[in-house]
Amino acid sequence: MPPNNFTFFLILFFLVWVEIYAYQATKTVISKKKVSTQKWIKGLYLGQAIAVFGLMLYLRFSQYGTVTFSFLVSFVFMTYTAKLIGLVFVFIDDFRRVIRWFFDRKRARREREKMAGKRIPRSQFLARTAVVAATLPIATMSFGIVSGAYDYRIRRRKVFLPNLPKAFEGIKIGQLSDIHSGSFFDKTAVEGGVNLLLKEKPDVVFFTGDLVNNETKEVNEYFDIFSKVKADMGVYSTLGNHDYGDYKRWPSVAAKRQNLRDMVEVHERLGWNLMLNENTSLQQGGDKIAILGVENWGAGRFAKYGKLDEAYLHAEGDVKLLLSHDPSHWDEQVRTTYSDIDLMFAGHTHGMQLGVEIGDFRWSPSKYIYKQWADLYQEDHQYLYVNRGFGFLGFPGRIGIYPEITILELTSSPV
Repeated sequence: MPPNNFTFFLILFFLVWVEIYAYQATKTVISKKKVSTQKWIKGLYLGQAIAVFGLMLYLRFSQYGTVTFSFLVSFVFMTYTAKLIGLVFVFIDDFRRVIRWFFDRKRARREREKMAGKRIPRSQFLARTAVVAATLPIATMSFGIVSGAYDYRIRRRKVFLPNLPKAFEGIKIGQLSDIHSGSFFDKTAVEGGVNLLLKEKPDVVFFTGDLVNNETKEVNEYFDIFSKVKADMGVYSTLGNHDYGDYKRWPSVAAKRQNLRDMVEVHERLGWNLMLNENTSLQQGGDKIAILGVENWGAGRFAKYGKLDEAYLHAEGDVKLLLSHDPSHWDEQVRTTYSDIDLMFAGHTHGMQLGVEIGDFRWSPSKYIYKQWADLYQEDHQYLYVNRGFGFLGFPGRIGIYPEITILELTSSPV
């Protein structure tokens, strides 16, 4: 969601300070060059600063969530991340020089004279180190766009449910979440991800919301790909916070309502069973599993369209599975009131598309926002699985937290 005007101009003011500080560091780096070269580099720096500020103003009034928007925002983000990292070294040097000036101005001057002509002064060294350090985030984020955006990973988990009916022993559930079709820029890669899911031959598929970024028509170009998502026991879906059109400026309330009706129709045409605060059952012989689906319900500022009491009403099955987009719903309502919901499927966090996963170790800035942000969680006899997302939003790539296809197997035998 784009920031409000006050926040935007506060950010702008901070970035003006960053530009001024970075400009001073640039002058230090080029101080030994010819005067004509210095003028050329200074002009180039000031030109890019003006261009980036102009770009930010353009983005402020552009459509949030489009492919173009994502790439331009990423460019601005990479630019200032690089500068901020570089300025850490400049700040260290400034702090060092202030301390030396404070304690011994004369000795500091003698040492500078002694070192002249023999090696690079330390201020020059740190300024140049800042330039090198500033290239690292640009290289990393560029790699995340080129390599990480469509590097689909299959995550396999088994969940022990002692009350699982025998007819459903070993049932294989495929989960997709957070497709965000309006962000894609490589149709062939998207199709490859869907084919990975289909090769797993899941018995049933769950989609846990955010088919688009802002408006239903974003999925049109990818409709033929996602219409291939089928399973013997069906595909069941629900809506995420982005599917309601809440982040777009609509010309009228009627237009926004029509967009939501279009979203419901798209799910129907895809052949997906969209569950809006309701439930159904999977049946094998005389055994049943209940599937509940709620509209988006998120803690804090996120929309609370979900009505779990309605979805739960008359749900029949020895096991109850819940589709709910936002994982915060689990602690806020599910565990506190509905202790017989065995397993909830969610998405929403994307793992912030940034982090580290090595073996069982997982870290992402997302953990400071969401208690449950990726993979399988258990409290007492209840489980939550948080999918890392199939697509991406904002930053058009992923670094360390890769797009996910979940294959989850239910068993009545201890894992």
